[in-house]
Amino acid sequence: MAAVFLVTLYEYSPLFYISVVSLCFVVTAAMVMGWFGFDVPVILRSSDETESHLPTPEKQMVQMTNPFTLELGSGPASVTDGVSVRPCCLEPCVLSCFWGCKVSALQGALQAHQHGLKLSTPQHFLEALHLHYHNYQIFHIGNEDRVERHTHIPADHEIKDFGLLPRERYPLVAVLTLAEPEARDAYNIVASVTVIHVPDDKYSLSARVLFQYLLTSQGNMYELKPLFMSAASRGASEPFDSEQNTQPSEPNDEASRVEQSPVLEEEEENDWSEGKGRDCVVCQNAAVNKVLLPCRHACVCDSCVSHFQHCPICRAFVQESFTLTQGPAAEQ
Repeated sequence: MAAVFLVTLYEYSPLFYISVVSLCFVVTAAMVMGWFGFDVPVILRSSDETESHLPTPEKQMVQMTNPFTLELGSGPASVTDGVSVRPCCLEPCVLSCFWGCKVSALQGALQAHQHGLKLSTPQHFLEALHLHYHNYQIFHIGNEDRVERHTHIPADHEIKDFGLLPRERYPLVAVLTLAEPEARDAYNIVASVTVIHVPDDKYSLSARVLFQYLLTSQGNMYELKPLFMSAASRGASEPFDSEQNTQPSEPNDEASRVEQSPVLEEEEENDWSEGKGRDCVVCQNAAVNKVLLPCRHACVCDSCVSHFQHCPICRAFVQESFTLTQGPAAEQ
């Protein structure tokens, strides 16, 4: 019956000719677009077609030890009641909390660090910020101390919010510095600056880390950014990628950038340290060990990364990549 129908359609209907011509046109157009580098659905590509693009450039990395870690603590957080933070340091350190720090003052201090003024102690930060903050609080942290610290604005300041967006002040800036001079000489990273959003009456978004910066003894500044792992896989957490940055982000980006802050789970971190990496989203066989830039998706292995011009997750163009390692690393 099917053969009779096709013969009848071929003899009496012009629709058959139109369909054949349309199909030929689509296949030809897809082949031409593929030759010029455009994305073509895999079903339209020939099995023996070879990739003509160059392999993804490999970014050179240098490994360094970060003595600081700061996470948000448990419990509610607000401008009126304060917020809990959990510092973790390899050496004795000092936690300095600046409430209501002016954005321009923090940017000026970070830029001054890159131009010769080394910020490595709480006193250096106090001098660089020039009292452009509402309240200052200090805590001394031991190298084995895991206790949460609760910081707040005194009630007599009568501060309930920091105004509407875009804001001139960050709600909370937490600075970690090494307490002992010998430790500052031993580590390349001498300070950690964390900008934290704290909800208030004007902006009720939950508390979260907005930006994190690492300052080195050579006057460099690195911004810590999350790596995005495939949600369908199991195993590794989302480790941070350290990218050198010459200028802190503008305050106008607060509402949009906060959505990208990572959530680290202790269980997943243990899996990663034990070598149970996530599977490559392409071959589903090898472990993920490549991070694509600039989208920061960690989703492919070293064998599959050379076959893509675009990220398999978000389709962003891949400019370069680097190897994902278990130890902390920063871009050179």
